[in-house]
Amino acid sequence: MEHVWGKVDEYITDKLIPKDDVLEQTLTHNKQAGLPEIDVSPAQGKMLYLLAKTKNAKRILEIGTLGGYSTIWLARALEEDGELITLEAVSHHVQIAQQNISRAGLSERVSILEGKALDTLSQLKEKAALPFDFIFIDADKPNNPKYLKWALDFSKKGTVIIADNVVRNGAVLHDSDEDERVQGTREFFDLLKQEPRIEATAIQTVGEKGYDGFVYGIVK
Repeated sequence: MEHVWGKVDEYITDKLIPKDDVLEQTLTHNKQAGLPEIDVSPAQGKMLYLLAKTKNAKRILEIGTLGGYSTIWLARALEEDGELITLEAVSHHVQIAQQNISRAGLSERVSILEGKALDTLSQLKEKAALPFDFIFIDADKPNNPKYLKWALDFSKKGTVIIADNVVRNGAVLHDSDEDERVQGTREFFDLLKQEPRIEATAIQTVGEKGYDGFVYGIVK
């Protein structure tokens, strides 16, 4: 079935996502630089773009930059005077992302904060950063529960919070799975269930990235 999923993604991309040299060069640059090929797919990137655009987002927070592929999609959805802050722990990834974002002509809208996300989130809090309209969580999965708590701290009524990789090929079902990424995802779901400040659902996804899913939430 995964072969079919990939072919359907190619079909969707061909029909609905116009050829984009900047985005294609970003993926090529990431691969040449040795970054892991764990970016969202083009169809998923377009979905993030449309969700942020629907929200008329002026301030976006992204937790987990990698090479900036999803960053570019999201930054393109910003209002004209908008701002995106993205957090990345790995220096090499930051360097590649900066090059990609510059090539996309988005350097004035995007700020990359280098360091462990839990540290940079704390620094943002100390600076009394304004709330965000849209938050995308796509970093190290064991810390997802902590990222959700921070995301809620940086939210206001109506803020959209999206998290990637929440199904993990179905492994999220198994409480005995020793993979810390699975355990972090399960704790993330438990927190969502208990947290009165957000209402959320999850969508399972299949495609060129395999079998996974997104959480979609709106802050009350």
